[in-house]
Amino acid sequence: MLVHDTAVVYGRYARQSLRSRFALLFGVLMPMLYLLFFGPLLTGLPLGGRGDSWQVLVPGLLLQLALFGASFAGFMVVLEKSTGVLDRMRVTPVSRLALLLGRVLRDATLFVFQAVLLVLAALAMGLRAPLPGVLIGFAFVALLTVALAALSYTLAMKVSSPQEFGPTVNALTMPSMLLSGLMLPMALGPAWLDVLSHLMPLRYLVDAVRDAYVGSYATAHMLYGVLVAVAFAALAVAAGTRVFRTEGA
Repeated sequence: MLVHDTAVVYGRYARQSLRSRFALLFGVLMPMLYLLFFGPLLTGLPLGGRGDSWQVLVPGLLLQLALFGASFAGFMVVLEKSTGVLDRMRVTPVSRLALLLGRVLRDATLFVFQAVLLVLAALAMGLRAPLPGVLIGFAFVALLTVALAALSYTLAMKVSSPQEFGPTVNALTMPSMLLSGLMLPMALGPAWLDVLSHLMPLRYLVDAVRDAYVGSYATAHMLYGVLVAVAFAALAVAAGTRVFRTEGA
């Protein structure tokens, strides 16, 4: 029943996404602008890491796509709460876990699709990366999306209005972007900033995907990245499931 219920919820929100083709493509706009206007500035610069500037920038943009897109996914739940849609769904026999999983799996599908578009554009601009590394990057995008979307929906269940939700998400995502080395390796900064960045889970994912894009798979960065991504996703889904089961019960 969980699989069936999840598929029903996933299908409902996937159809909503397909009907909004403008939003489907608009979500990739910001990383694409970074790629087009920021990427050429880095060409040929020593960035303190392995690989060329595209192999440093593109992994960060992929995870930036998941960071900002998935973190704001909960806006839909805030709106559904205010219009009574969520209450009507919660009184049905559908599993509360499925109400969460169907949403986060839709989000993972959406952002992996947008990540594919971003990588295709990067290849046209000069990115060269091994296919296994590119696929590993997509897997990390999916895991990060699941984790952040689950937390976003959890927060959305706790707040009462978009005015509370938006500033809270901004206050969390901006430090994550600045301290995780999404744009440039943190090794370029002072030692204290590099140390501080290790407190951000996203830092480990960024390092892992950058290793994958230069063809290095059996590294400490990859191991830590996989462990952090899986643990983060599992804890986020567990927290979200608990809130979906108890909030308003």
